[in-house]
Amino acid sequence: MAPTGRAALLAALGSLPVGIWEPGWTGILAVNAPLAVACACDFALAAPVRRLGLTRSGDTAVRLGDTADLTLTITNPSRRPLRARIRDAWPPSSWQPGTETAASRHRLVIPPGERRRVITRLRPTRRGDRRADRVTVRSYGPLGLFARQGTHTVPWTVRVLPPFTSRKHLPSKLARLRELDGRTSVLTRGEGTEFDSLRDYVPGDDTRSIDWRATARQSAVAVRTWRPERDRHILLVLDTGRTSAGRVGDAPRLDASMDAALLLAALASRAGDRVDLLAYDRRLRALVQGRTAGDVLPSLVGAMATLEPELVETDARGLAAMALRTSPRRSLIVLLTTLDAAPIEEGLLPVLGRLTQRHTVLLASVADPHIAGMATARGNADAVYEAAAAAQAQAERDRTAEQLRRRGVTVVDATPEELAPALADAYLALKSAGRL
Repeated sequence: MAPTGRAALLAALGSLPVGIWEPGWTGILAVNAPLAVACACDFALAAPVRRLGLTRSGDTAVRLGDTADLTLTITNPSRRPLRARIRDAWPPSSWQPGTETAASRHRLVIPPGERRRVITRLRPTRRGDRRADRVTVRSYGPLGLFARQGTHTVPWTVRVLPPFTSRKHLPSKLARLRELDGRTSVLTRGEGTEFDSLRDYVPGDDTRSIDWRATARQSAVAVRTWRPERDRHILLVLDTGRTSAGRVGDAPRLDASMDAALLLAALASRAGDRVDLLAYDRRLRALVQGRTAGDVLPSLVGAMATLEPELVETDARGLAAMALRTSPRRSLIVLLTTLDAAPIEEGLLPVLGRLTQRHTVLLASVADPHIAGMATARGNADAVYEAAAAAQAQAERDRTAEQLRRRGVTVVDATPEELAPALADAYLALKSAGRL
């Protein structure tokens, strides 16, 4: 139970005439005794809160940046009307900063034996699972002088999924894929490395595509047509070690890597390839295998939702062993990790030969756009020193990338906004060249 601000205000106003005309215990009792009786009656007339029935319904998953509506149903089984203020508590990251108070607090009146619904609208600012905390109900009497208060535990979990902001690039990448597959009218015919069909020779066709055996069996010259490889295996490897925790802008590098992985997965599944996911640092964090084309993207999004960077050094040897175990046949292994010199030279390079010997390896890294801005700074001594530091950092990344390329690795180094389309373009280039 708790007194309200109205009771405190009445007690303060009553103390003024007591102090002027009748200071002492007699005046205090003359004012506070009726107020105490009124508070007791108000408390007795307030609806009990322990017997209330509370249930939840609503959204169980939401993309980061979108809103989720949760319905809280309150049933009043008592014979007294419920005049209540309700606080529906969730973790602070369930709302945008500064909006929690307005979003989590509700006022309502429930007649005896009836029920009402209130809607709590969440707008999470972080990925992962958001679990409901306690629901606090404060029930007021008809005079608003005293209140009953109690808490209820009403479990509910909302999974906050990656936003997949790079999906805006998917239509253009699919159009490029259709061009490679020869399904749209373009100036040049689609190229690939898998035999598709035979057709009659048309002036201008590459004579190297003529099928002489088929030509000998018919009166017209026949040429082979090709299409990009299908049913290839692609393994997306997310490095969740300490380097993925570095923030670029307002988000960790891991979030940009996830966004790029989702665009590549969506594109590859449309191309007829099989996509798996492996998240690793010093132990396995997530593994998605054997999903169909229609189920692969929801499975990847669900697995990525709860991933967080771990502040440990990634075990490159264990990562390579897990990747080889997950991909027994020739595959395209996409490593989403850092291009920093120390982790690459001390961790990845010693074990890279085990991967490139059997698989095609593509490494994608998130670059910091602030470094490019620093490199162009001029005007004073501090700016010149910043430009020199940025140039040195970029030169180290370029040297590391060149070391990887000499070992047969395709390297994509781009800012968070450009990484996803650049990785998709690298995949299409490998498919067009028949390197998958």
